[in-house]
Amino acid sequence: MVRTLADGSAATHEVTNQPPPLPPYDASDDTALLEGLRREGAGWAEADVRRVGRLAGGPEAQRWAEDANRHEPELRTHDRFGRRIDEVEFHPSWHSLMRVAVAEGLGGAVWADGRPGAHVARTATGLVWGHTEAGHLCPMAMTYAAVPALRHQPDLAAVYEPLLAGRVYDPGLAVPSGKRGLLAGMGMTEKQGGSDVRTNTTLATPAGEDGVYTLRGHKWFTSAPMCDVFLVLAQAPGGLSCFLLPRVLPDGTRNVFRIQRLKDKLGNRSNASSEPEFDGTVAWLVGGEGQGVKTIIDMVNLTRLDCVMATATLMRKTLVEAGHHARHRAAFGGRLLDQPLMRNVLADLALESEAATALTLRLAGATDRALAGDPGERALRRIATAAGKYWVTKRGPAFTAEALECLGGNGYVEESGMPRHYREAPLLSIWEGSGNVNALDVLRALAREPGTLDALFGELALARGGDARLDAAVARLRDDLADTDGIQARARLLVERIALALQGSLLVRHAPPAVADAFCATRLGGDWGHAYGTLPRSADVTAILDRSLPGDR
Repeated sequence: MVRTLADGSAATHEVTNQPPPLPPYDASDDTALLEGLRREGAGWAEADVRRVGRLAGGPEAQRWAEDANRHEPELRTHDRFGRRIDEVEFHPSWHSLMRVAVAEGLGGAVWADGRPGAHVARTATGLVWGHTEAGHLCPMAMTYAAVPALRHQPDLAAVYEPLLAGRVYDPGLAVPSGKRGLLAGMGMTEKQGGSDVRTNTTLATPAGEDGVYTLRGHKWFTSAPMCDVFLVLAQAPGGLSCFLLPRVLPDGTRNVFRIQRLKDKLGNRSNASSEPEFDGTVAWLVGGEGQGVKTIIDMVNLTRLDCVMATATLMRKTLVEAGHHARHRAAFGGRLLDQPLMRNVLADLALESEAATALTLRLAGATDRALAGDPGERALRRIATAAGKYWVTKRGPAFTAEALECLGGNGYVEESGMPRHYREAPLLSIWEGSGNVNALDVLRALAREPGTLDALFGELALARGGDARLDAAVARLRDDLADTDGIQARARLLVERIALALQGSLLVRHAPPAVADAFCATRLGGDWGHAYGTLPRSADVTAILDRSLPGDR
């Protein structure tokens, strides 16, 4: 006779040795993040970062994240009467996530904050709020990055910047000047060129009024089509130019923004990415005709920073999940967390996560100081952001896959949330230029912008003498960069070495010896295999895990 349990199920269904659900946790319980926040000049924001971290790891915000991805946005091209409306409907949980993100300053609010370290504070907030889900951070990144580009046209900036810098989420299409807050998107790529925006075919025709044009063409990837305004590129009589395109015109009429379809993407499912068509669409010139790339480049350093930030967040989030599972799952006579090989895997992941977090916050600090007028930091930001975008985002997919594997079959099931994180990771190496684009951009900066090479090696020199393996790596890097023969074919390897040297320098200077030594031994000294979990016997795995895993230590 089959024994039954109190709930009426058969005894064969009794659940044992399964980890409990991850309880509410503090996403800011991250020593490396908090140390970097203080080090880069934004210690004043720590209380707010901790508050947002507790909210991000709480059950309500985590449920919003699940719902926003389960109930994907839906395109409504027409209303019931046949009128063209081109709207996208989102689940209420998407709006809840957006409301918090805007209120906490992840949009354009930083541009109204004059405190030193404001960009670091925003980045740290993103590193913890990103523990919810990544899709809604796309319009946050674009809104953040739009402001410096818009400043190329002061009369437009005077109207729109205060609203882009607002902390009120005001969804729905309406005249921008009448709203309490605005979101910005961007439409750069077209189907024939992708990152090669100079081949764009969208035409901009002067409309007869100063600065006003009409656009005709088709964009290939335009995310968050329910934003209020967009920065787009189009071919004006004087060449490729940048334009501000509102969804609703000042007289209250809908601008022509025909959404042909929403992209069926691998990940980032909560966020709508669209193909809009322009036909007589009204837009205002930003910067001069023919200056489109020069104008829009001010956006790129900021959106690339957010790509690095989002990857570092995914690393930390999946490490938390893997650590929780290992702490509560038993196998082979003991907890997974006590098994030597699992400890090696988790410690290796922890090294990668800390290095990504440290570099992210250093890039944010360089952004703050560059915008304040420091030429050295401006040069460092130029090269280090592109290098960090290349390397950190390249590490994201392998990292999330390894963290997923720590959960075994449980991690392969959608309910765990790990597949969603895994699908998200490749986007961040593609958005704002895939690997080749960023690697070649580093070479372009070195060749065309005096001061970037000196800024890079000046930063690396701050750790000179701290670790012989780092010193040797920096010396090799200097020699390799001096050899320009066939340098394009070697671009990826060179940029990888730049990023690793920057990460090693930061850890040698600021992390505990156990972390710095293990990183330099593996990433710079070659004492490492080809997969995570191959730390050498010399690595102090216990010290690394005690520092990195949240909760019981």
